[in-house]
Amino acid sequence: MRTLRWTFAVYLAAVLVVTCWPSPESTAAPGWALAVVDAFRAVGLPMTVAFLEAASNVVMFLPFGVLGLLLLTGPDARGDLAADPARGLWRRAGLVVLAGFALSLAIELTQLLIPGRYSTVQDVVLNTTGAALGAAAAAGLLALRRARPAPSTP
Repeated sequence: MRTLRWTFAVYLAAVLVVTCWPSPESTAAPGWALAVVDAFRAVGLPMTVAFLEAASNVVMFLPFGVLGLLLLTGPDARGDLAADPARGLWRRAGLVVLAGFALSLAIELTQLLIPGRYSTVQDVVLNTTGAALGAAAAAGLLALRRARPAPSTP
């Protein structure tokens, strides 16, 4: 559990660096984004910088959903998980999504004060979607794992 907490802390620090670091005031797409778009186009897959940016916002918050739910349902989790495991699991997934929304909103509000950063409602929606997809995937896997019968010992 300690490793999971540290992983989540490092992940959050990385998200804050990526989203809150001042950037030069420019509307041009970064070189790495253009290189990725060109690579996709080179193999025949249509790609735009706008789609890449949107997908990046979703992907950036997938780990939030997975790690957040794993932390909430760790070995020391009690309460509604004991009474109704399935309902408790999805309730905790909902809390993780709500926390992802709150973090994204806080980031976007902070970006209003940072030179070169642009705050959008779209980013909040896409980040929250990423947290929801991550939490749903983790909840689904945890539910499958719990539903599987324990191995019998001879």
